[in-house]
Amino acid sequence: MRVSVETTSGLERRLTVGVPADRVDSAVNKRLQDAARNVRLPGFRPGKVPMKVMHQRFGAGVRQEVLGEVISQSFQEAVVSENLRPAGQPSIEARKMDAGQDVEYTATFEVFPSVEVSPIDDLAIEKPMADVTEADIDDIIEVFRKQQGKLVKADRAAAEGDTVLIDFQGYKDGEIFEGGSGEGTSLELGSGRMIPGFEDGLVGGSAGEERILNLTFPEDYQKEDLAGAAVEFKVQISEVQELELAPVDGALFAQYGLEEGTEEDFRAEVKQNMERELRNAIEASVKNQVMDAIVAAHESLEMPASLISQEVSAMRQQMFQQFGGAAPQDMDLTSILPDEMFSEQAERRVRLGLVVSEMIKQFELTAEPAKVREAIEDIASTYQDPDEVINWYYSENEQLAGIESRVLEDAVVEKLLASAAVNEVACSYQDALAKARPQGQS
Repeated sequence: MRVSVETTSGLERRLTVGVPADRVDSAVNKRLQDAARNVRLPGFRPGKVPMKVMHQRFGAGVRQEVLGEVISQSFQEAVVSENLRPAGQPSIEARKMDAGQDVEYTATFEVFPSVEVSPIDDLAIEKPMADVTEADIDDIIEVFRKQQGKLVKADRAAAEGDTVLIDFQGYKDGEIFEGGSGEGTSLELGSGRMIPGFEDGLVGGSAGEERILNLTFPEDYQKEDLAGAAVEFKVQISEVQELELAPVDGALFAQYGLEEGTEEDFRAEVKQNMERELRNAIEASVKNQVMDAIVAAHESLEMPASLISQEVSAMRQQMFQQFGGAAPQDMDLTSILPDEMFSEQAERRVRLGLVVSEMIKQFELTAEPAKVREAIEDIASTYQDPDEVINWYYSENEQLAGIESRVLEDAVVEKLLASAAVNEVACSYQDALAKARPQGQS
């Protein structure tokens, strides 16, 4: 087998591979001979079809199958012999594929960069420190009561946070515009569902009242014909509703996992869950800061565009599944969720993946089984049957690999923190949770 390598640009390589003709021809002949033992053709006894006929009837199709397999196998052999590490799938271009001649093709692909770990000097970390107070528990239980509450009719003027039932029509230049009308619409005031000014304009309104709202659509509104347009809404309020909080009783406790017990038992369980969430938030905040420092120290690292593209696609699929379920095969998700939405985060993930992987090697870190078990048990503790969850993780190789990867990342963080300046900063429970969220999330 002949192999030559050319560097086309940066991380891109062009591999030219020549495969002797007899490697393909012998594989084709063997496959046809094996098939001839069972093939049935009119005029021939089973197993007695001549090879000449087999080549005439099936040779072209079998050759295409063999060529695909030979190219795949020889490509793997070539990158191993040339000590190359392809990043992403190669682009194959056939050059010589005729029967009886040596096969030749080119494979163009990117390779993984050589990662040189830069020292992270003067690493300073702010570690949030907080406690779960009784007031914090009260706040969370209030959220639970709202979630399980019900809307009841209110014989008073609407206030922010109330829900109003409305009929409305929107006019632009005196004409009703498409999408600007609704009947029997339920709208929570302050939810931000409508354009600015719409919900504010209904505060203080009562059932049976009509209000005229003169508003302007935002300049960046998705419908171009309405962006920045001055409009008028006629709104008829038919009913004002207020949220009646669910009582603090056994029914509420059961909704959140406590089948039997007192309010004291419920508060204790809520506190335990909040403390777990707080601990995870503090760890996430510290980890985010360490990862930010790793990224900043390796901004010059050249990265394969193919890996970034793969990460963008994975993030797009993940987002679509979260909000819309599985995408039909013929749907072009890029028109709904363009690359620009994910490119920055995808580049960060790829950069971190490359550098952290190299750090794991250099630091000679391993995913200690005890740490893996601890991470799985922590996840399982939030479920009704922890043992079932633990067994599931250990039976699913992909899920287990994900936990092991996380444990290795945490080991890198721990290693870097050993030489970092860690400053503990007192804050509230909610502030600690906020510090753990990536920028741009709320």
